[in-house]
Amino acid sequence: MKKYFRWAGIALIAAVFIGTFVFLYQKSVPKVTTYEINTAQVLDIEKTTIITGKIEPRDEVNIKPQISGIITELYKEAGDVVKKDEVIAKVKVIPDMSNLSSAENRVKLAEISLKQAQTDFDRMKNLYTEKVVSAEDYEKSEVALKNAKMEMNNAKDALHIVRDGISLNNAQMSTTLIRSTIDGIVLDVPVKVGNSVILSNSFNDGTTIATVANMQDLIFRGKIDETEVGRVVAGMPVEITVGAIQDLKLNATLEYIAPKAVEENGANLFEIKAAIQLPEGVKIRAGYSANAEIVLERATKTICVPEASLEFVGDSTFVYVLTDSTSSTQQFERRSVTTGISDGINIEIKKGLQVGSKVRGIEIIEN
Repeated sequence: MKKYFRWAGIALIAAVFIGTFVFLYQKSVPKVTTYEINTAQVLDIEKTTIITGKIEPRDEVNIKPQISGIITELYKEAGDVVKKDEVIAKVKVIPDMSNLSSAENRVKLAEISLKQAQTDFDRMKNLYTEKVVSAEDYEKSEVALKNAKMEMNNAKDALHIVRDGISLNNAQMSTTLIRSTIDGIVLDVPVKVGNSVILSNSFNDGTTIATVANMQDLIFRGKIDETEVGRVVAGMPVEITVGAIQDLKLNATLEYIAPKAVEENGANLFEIKAAIQLPEGVKIRAGYSANAEIVLERATKTICVPEASLEFVGDSTFVYVLTDSTSSTQQFERRSVTTGISDGINIEIKKGLQVGSKVRGIEIIEN
């Protein structure tokens, strides 16, 4: 039994020794590295930038009242189509007591003046009939009466405007009827019947009764980084992709680049606007998130290789050209090249490489 264990121990030691020897031998054998082989080919290549932003109507108008009061009627709601001067809401005037008192006093004074002018005219008319006074004096009294009547009408009209918001002379232009100032679609009606509203003046912005926009004239608004803004100019074509609508791409034209940057999260960004060419039958809602793709540079029919094939050393760029593919190991020649634009996958080779050249790619990892 002891002899059996002794021989088993010897065999185990021998196995460990042989295994260690084989392991060390395999580690000492040079490993052959194999690379993918890429071919230089003629391609059209573009360098683009993607800008995130939103789609907005070019003209978005806040409709505000010309008087202060209370909403008594709403004739439109969000989504309705409106024409210019179409009534959106009606406001009941809450008159200012000081202005109301002044208007009432003006009417009382106008009544007194009119009564006196009428009395003077009647007297002058009798005297003129009896040829006691001249025609000039008679005409003066007649003019005074007409002026008194006109002032009476104006005073009553002013009182009506202060008290009811409606002019007796032009009821169609009543300030109690809130009208749209443009043709378009009602985007929002932030008030309800019974809400108080105030007019817009130099002291406040006033209450917005409705927001109206022309949804057939849309723009893309976004921001571009300072490193790329120098490559874009007004008039460049833009392709808009709307995230909420699959397979929809809209053509647009860049029309505005902000002259001044704004800082966001440590980056200097410039606002841009692009006019969207909306296809017939396509409806876009205001506020959609979208991406704009702008081609910054383009090269046609140029020699290209995958960007992963390049080696960058300082300001120099190199590729490894395959020189021998017949032996068991790949043979490469290091060659300096001049590069052009890149689309993130392929890169333009301006000098140093011919069409059809085989270049070293990424290393092939063998499992």
